[in-house]
Amino acid sequence: MTTPAQTVPDDFLDELDMPGPVSSPGDEAAARGVLTRLQQRSTDLTGRANALRSQLKTNKKLTSAQRAAMNARIKTYDKLISSTRTATTAAQGRVYEVTGQYDKLLTGANRDAFAALKSMFDQFGLGTLAPKIYEYVKQGYGADTIGLLLQDTKEYKGRFAANAARAKAGLAVLSPAEYLSAEAAYRQILSSAGMPKGFYDNPADFRSWIGGDVSPTEIKGRVDLAMEAVNKTDPTYRAALQQMYGVGESDLAAYFLDRKLAEPILKKQAAASAIGAAALRRGFTLNRLDLESYADLGLSAQEAEQAYGQIAGGFEAMLGLAGRYGTSWTQREAEQEVFTPGAAGSLGQQSAAEKGKGLRSQERAMFSGGAGASSRGLSAGYRQT
Repeated sequence: MTTPAQTVPDDFLDELDMPGPVSSPGDEAAARGVLTRLQQRSTDLTGRANALRSQLKTNKKLTSAQRAAMNARIKTYDKLISSTRTATTAAQGRVYEVTGQYDKLLTGANRDAFAALKSMFDQFGLGTLAPKIYEYVKQGYGADTIGLLLQDTKEYKGRFAANAARAKAGLAVLSPAEYLSAEAAYRQILSSAGMPKGFYDNPADFRSWIGGDVSPTEIKGRVDLAMEAVNKTDPTYRAALQQMYGVGESDLAAYFLDRKLAEPILKKQAAASAIGAAALRRGFTLNRLDLESYADLGLSAQEAEQAYGQIAGGFEAMLGLAGRYGTSWTQREAEQEVFTPGAAGSLGQQSAAEKGKGLRSQERAMFSGGAGASSRGLSAGYRQT
C-alpha cells in the first residue's frame, strides 16, 4: 500500500506571512512578541520540512510523481524558513534596540567604539544618548566626530548648561572633565558641612556658580560663614526649629548660604520658629500649625517677644478667673486673644477675645470694680486683623 505524501494545506500557507513591525520603537513587549512568534514559526516550518525529508528517505513505495511533489513542497518550506530566519534576525535586533542593548548589534571596532563612548557619556549623566551614539557608529563616524556631534544635542547642552552662560560672559568654556570636577568640588564642600539632603545635590543646582566662575574656594568661604551664622543663632530659636520641624543646624546653614533657594523650605519655618522661640522662653508649649498661622500675620521676632511677654504676664491670673467661674483658659486662647483679637469664634462658640472679656467682666462685677485678678494688658489685644 502506498503511503500518501504529506501536503501543505492552503490555509497554512496563507498564515505564513511575516508579522508586522513593532508599532512603537519603545514597545519592548510588542518587539518580544514578534520575535517569539517568528521563532515558533521557524521551528514549525523546519519540523514540517524535516518530516517530508524523512518520508522521502524511508518510504520506498513513493512514486516518482509523489517524490517530485514532496521535493517541491520541501523547496517551498525551505524558502519560507529562510525568510522567517531573516525576519527573526531583524526582530532580535529590534528587541536589542528597544532594550538599549546596542552593543549586541555591533561587532569588532564598532562595538569597541560604542562601548567607550557610552561609558564616557554615562559618566556625564547622559546615558540617554546611547541611541544616537549607536546610530553614529553605524554610519561609520569616528569617536572624535561623534563626540562633536553629540555636543550639539539638546541633552548635552542641558547637562552642561552653565557653559552657555560662561561663553556669554566672555569666560572660557569648560571641558566636560573640568565641569564635572567643579561640581564634585562643590558637592564635597557642601557634604562635608552637613548640608541637608535635596540641597545642592543636583547638577542644575551648580549652574549659577559654574556660570559665574565661582571657585570652590569661594563656596568654602560662604559655607564657613553660613555655619558661623548658625553657631551664633539664639539656641532657643534652634530648639524651636528642631522641636517643630526637626530642622537641624545643617538646614539653617542652607538657609544662610542661599536664601533664595532655601526660601520655599525654610522661610515659613523660620518665621514660625522665631515666634515659637519667644513662647519657649516664657515656658509655653509649641503647636506648629498655630505658630505658622501667627507667622502668616507677619510678626517680627521682636513683636513676638513683646506679645508673649504680655501673654505670660496675665496667663496665671486668667487661669484663676477661669477656674473660679467654672470654665477653662488655654494657651491657645491666650495667644489668639493677643494675636487675633478681632477674629470671630467658631459656630456656636465665643472668640478668645470675647471669652477673656467676659471673664474679666464677671470678676469686676463680683468685686464691684476692685483690683481683682484682671490682666489689663490682655484686654487691648496685640494686633487687629
